[in-house]
Amino acid sequence: MAISAGDVIPLSQARAHLSELADQVKAGAEKIITKNGESYVAIIDAQRLGYYHQLERERIHLLLIDDASQGLADVAAGEVKDARSTLGAIKRRRAARAGG
Repeated sequence: MAISAGDVIPLSQARAHLSELADQVKAGAEKIITKNGESYVAIIDAQRLGYYHQLERERIHLLLIDDASQGLADVAAGEVKDARSTLGAIKRRRAARAGG
């Protein structure tokens, strides 16, 4: 959904017309409220917000699956390192930077 110029409203106007804005948002509009000429907050339908949160959770799950798949592929290809020796090397590098 595209935001039009009529969907961008100054905070002072939004305060005065909150009930009407809420009705418009419930009917499918999304509103951007500005403060001092800058984008400040958005008003969207609560159901749509829930849907956006669900999409974000699904995206995170897909990223985790991709990372796990890559890790399994690395193990299968023998491209692995011992965690203790790797962490030790990182600590030594950090100590060297801090000391020098």
